[in-house]
Amino acid sequence: MSPRRQSVTLADPVGTDPLWCEEYGYGLGRPDGILVLKYRSAAVLEFSEGRQDFLHQLYWSPDGMLATRYGARTQFVGPREAFWAHRAVTHEVRAADRQSVYRICLREVPEALAGLRAGPVSMDPEAARLVEAICRPGHEEGAALAARARIMAGLGAGAADFVGHHATGTGFALTVARALSHDPGDEAGLADWAERLHVSVKTLQRDFEREFGMPYSKVRTKLRLSTSRVLLETRPVAEVAHRVGYSSPSAFISAFTKEYGCTPGRYADRRSAADA
Repeated sequence: MSPRRQSVTLADPVGTDPLWCEEYGYGLGRPDGILVLKYRSAAVLEFSEGRQDFLHQLYWSPDGMLATRYGARTQFVGPREAFWAHRAVTHEVRAADRQSVYRICLREVPEALAGLRAGPVSMDPEAARLVEAICRPGHEEGAALAARARIMAGLGAGAADFVGHHATGTGFALTVARALSHDPGDEAGLADWAERLHVSVKTLQRDFEREFGMPYSKVRTKLRLSTSRVLLETRPVAEVAHRVGYSSPSAFISAFTKEYGCTPGRYADRRSAADA
């Protein structure tokens, strides 16, 4: 880890304190340096609306959804993507309980993200592996900076990048899954998606089985329920049910209870008790 330090103020997370926060910095003060803050959340972890004028930031969680906001647009980002915020751009990021969050701070803009102010970006599997690798004590600085270059090369701003990074099949299922992760309340069914992609329903369903080992309906349910955990910290159950695409609160409550073993109301109450 680099002994060089430069004082840069970052907006702190608000709400419940994380269980822990670790800092890993390499080449600090240099244009090609990297600073990573690794958090583990106890309850909701909020990087409240703010603006960082000195550093570009990339937020990534390998084990849950991130709720993000830039301008008037709220989106959700899954583990195969990160959320990019260019310096001097106001944004907000939130993670649910029991999540790991990596906050990557950079002075240079990755080539593939040039011109992007804020939004979801794809992270290929090798880049994700290297982010975790450099966040371990004793990592040699030269190796970490080489890893940084590979991490930057493994980012992409578009749907084509996402499919190229992650698809093992045709890419149709991943295209749909990416759209659903950004907006889990989308009411389109499998046939609607097949029509949009100009493929047969059978082809699309087969691609979901190949990519995820489960049908479209189950992938959509898991995405919706994972996203709901982030929202339940601050929103009533009925509103969350609507936001993630359920036709009624009772349908949402039934699905949530089946997946997590408790009702969404009890889940939110437990998180509130933990905050207290």
